[in-house]
Amino acid sequence: MFLIVSSLLNLAVGLADPIEAALRATEAPNSLRVAFEVEIKSDSGFRIFAFDPRLPLEEQWTLVSEAGEDAFLDDLAATWGAEAAPDGRLFPDDLRASIGTDIAVEEIGPAWRLGFRHAPSANDGAFDVWAAERLDATAWLAPEAGRFLRIDYVLPRPVNGPEGGRLLRFDQSYFLETDPTYNVSLVTALTVKFEARGGLRTIRKSYTARTLRAEIFFATPEDEAAFLSEHG
Repeated sequence: MFLIVSSLLNLAVGLADPIEAALRATEAPNSLRVAFEVEIKSDSGFRIFAFDPRLPLEEQWTLVSEAGEDAFLDDLAATWGAEAAPDGRLFPDDLRASIGTDIAVEEIGPAWRLGFRHAPSANDGAFDVWAAERLDATAWLAPEAGRFLRIDYVLPRPVNGPEGGRLLRFDQSYFLETDPTYNVSLVTALTVKFEARGGLRTIRKSYTARTLRAEIFFATPEDEAAFLSEHG
């Protein structure tokens, strides 16, 4: 059991220095890119893909290894690879807008647990907006480092879906680490568990996406120099 050191407090983001520092670390400049390798895995198999924005367009997103048959994984990988900048998903750059300003902070040992209601951002779709009203959101933060460690979204109880059916379970967690070179936060893993029922059919999905390697660099030397001058 964790020892709860302090009671719940309602804090504005701008008044909590560790929270503000953690949010700044998630706001990487658009000129920062990532060449990475990711494993997408389900109970039925896995796919490993490599992405490098420095290669010709048709070679940037490539299959490295695979096992098992899973159409869901194939669709997920195809959608991710078709994005204009697949590496953008490694930067939690809309977290400030998502967290908002009304946060319940609980100090548990060396970490802070931040409870918040997800506020839809420009990157959110229709389902994200619907889910934001129903999911409990929690961010784990290391206050001494001023960095987020994990973001959790959990459905507290079954609800009817926006287009019929019933959503029985939805658990989603992002795990973050800090890049040592530029001191920015990166999403290094994602886990999702989903269960829904429609009529006589129940759908269960569970998958993880885990970054196996990541090389971070700026689009141009000038962009790197400007960033280091501002943050050095």
